[in-house]
Order: sequence, then C-alpha cells, then structure tokens
Amino acid sequence: MFNVSKSIILVALEDELPKKYLPSWNILYTGVGKINASYYASKAIFDFKPETIINFGTAGSIRENLSGLHEVSIFKQRDMDAESLGFALGETPFDKTSTINNNRKGLSCGTGDSFVESKPKLLTDLVDMEAYALAKICRLSGVKFICYKYISDSANSDASNDWNENLKKGALAFSKLMNNVI
Repeated sequence: MFNVSKSIILVALEDELPKKYLPSWNILYTGVGKINASYYASKAIFDFKPETIINFGTAGSIRENLSGLHEVSIFKQRDMDAESLGFALGETPFDKTSTINNNRKGLSCGTGDSFVESKPKLLTDLVDMEAYALAKICRLSGVKFICYKYISDSANSDASNDWNENLKKGALAFSKLMNNVI
C-alpha cells in the first residue's frame, strides 16, 4: 500500500509517535499548529520529493462515542471566520480550496490554532491543529496525502488530561497499522 522509501510520516510532536515505534519509516516532527505544519510539509516535499505524506496525530472528538484510530479524509479550517464579509464559516476568502476532500472513506476534521475544550462553531467529527494545513500543502504540491488520527479526548474540559493519558495508546495503534501495511 505504501512505499516506505517514498513516504514521509508527519507528526506534530515526538511524544505522539516516538521514532522507536516505526524505525524503518521516515518520520518528521512539525511542531504544533498550522504554520509549523505548513513549513515542515513544504520542506519535506522540497527536500525529499515524497510520493505520499502520511499524517498521524491525536485529535479531539466532537461526536459522541467515537474512540480509537481513524482515517480522516475531509479537512476544514475551523478557525477561518470571514462571515462578516459574506463568506461561509471555514471558507477562506477568495480561495477555491476551503474544504479538502481526499475522496477516501474517513472522518472529517476541523483544524485550528487552538486546543479545543468545548464544541466549536464549525462542526466536524474531529478537531486538531495541523491536518488541514498538511492536506492543503499536499494538494497544491501534487503529493498524495493520507491522514490518521487517534481520538485522544472528547474536546471538553477534561481534554488536556485525557490527551496526555492517551498519547502512548495512539502511538501503539498507529504503529501496529503501519507495520501491517508494509
């Protein structure tokens, strides 16, 4: 399914996926947020010329009873709000690429530069801080983008504690999946 030598896994933090879990894969840590993700995705594409970028990370769930590892295929910017200018919530003004759909079976994710502890205005299945930026850079660069998120919390007042407790579970679930696809 994936050519390991022509793929890069992008992860925000090493705590989310320590290299020891997937030693044969190219893993690049981007840091948190859309700007950091954009920079490192662009750098990875320029330096390594990958066929595929795989994003793994943790995410908060907006839907009830959603847990575990999931593929994500629809990406939106949950903090893009130009409604006062007549644009829809999540729509970037004067940009044709507001919602990104990979046309794969998966959940939707709203990306923003804030850690979510209550239901956001733009509803998606999940919330994170990097996936939309990575999906857009890959789309604009012609690189295949695949995304997996581990549900670490319920995007509520307990989110920060739950996130810390579930980091290792996410790394184990994702590494098991990736070790089975090569």
